[in-house]
Amino acid sequence: MRVNENILISSLTTMRLGGPARYVLEVERPEEIPDAYGFADTYHLPTFVLGYGANTIGHDEGFPGVIIISRMKGIFETPTADGVRLKVMSGEYWDDVVAYTTSKGYTGIEGLSLIPGLAGAAPVQNIGAYGQEISNTLESIDVYDTANRTFVTLTKSDLHFGYRQSILNTTEKNRYFVVSITLALKPGQMSRPLYRSIEKYLSDNSITDLSPASIRNAVIAIRRSKLPDPLTEASAGSFFKNIFLDEAGTEACESKGYPVHRTPSGGKLNSGWLIEHAGLSGKTFHGIRVSDKASLVLINDSATSYSDLAAARDTIIGKVYDLYGFWLEQEPVELLPPPRPAQPTPPTGATK
Repeated sequence: MRVNENILISSLTTMRLGGPARYVLEVERPEEIPDAYGFADTYHLPTFVLGYGANTIGHDEGFPGVIIISRMKGIFETPTADGVRLKVMSGEYWDDVVAYTTSKGYTGIEGLSLIPGLAGAAPVQNIGAYGQEISNTLESIDVYDTANRTFVTLTKSDLHFGYRQSILNTTEKNRYFVVSITLALKPGQMSRPLYRSIEKYLSDNSITDLSPASIRNAVIAIRRSKLPDPLTEASAGSFFKNIFLDEAGTEACESKGYPVHRTPSGGKLNSGWLIEHAGLSGKTFHGIRVSDKASLVLINDSATSYSDLAAARDTIIGKVYDLYGFWLEQEPVELLPPPRPAQPTPPTGATK
């Protein structure tokens, strides 16, 4: 386990904001995980699990505790009756996993190509794109349970997946450290109808091959045409969640001509469409630019503090709400310092 001191969070996250973390521990083997939490316990410090940093926003005051990062590597295959069971260690870069599976002709996650992050973070927010979500193929995850100080396995049903959420970022947030994820994949290809932008790309380029490798290439081309490379432009990817509507809300939006994608329970409204039609694409607020190619994406051109980002975010949310009545919700999580303990209230009549 590598122990680093006073590391800027801005150097660990793709939005490149955030002050110093007191300690950053990099674990390379499962047996080091209890040691990492034991280190934090010894010095009575709070912990935060960080992945690639593509979905995390740092604050200026930093983090006066221990950030733990998985550096555990390995991809292990087990044949099944109709495909393969793939165990992936949490420190593997996610897109390397997709490249591996598509090269072998396995379908199930090709639409999740080029999503920045580590494999261990994929189930946390149930990553999804182009009609696929990690919950479609995930069987289970191996985790370290910090509450009981033991290693356990959680099944898909245990995780209660939803849109961009699981128990790992809601009811049991910060409880589990993901050691590995297990996916069930099989040979084959995505079935039509495909996501609209993929169909358009295939048609425009006269591509009839729907193999996982071909779809991966299409997704990569589409994403690169719209999304900034976090290695060259500071960004946290999609900054706002899309809006899910009930049946009444869906019908109301359709009557106004809004582009709603129908779902079993109603519809999904693209928040990027709202931002674009509010006239905000390409605009810069407090050093934060709204991408003119993908309006859900905010790019840090010159912001140097969290307050710059917060001011830009709130301006965008306010303008969209004023025009359309929808309140946008931020997708990236924030690496917040722990709250200060409440001061005890003096008894009545007591003096200082």
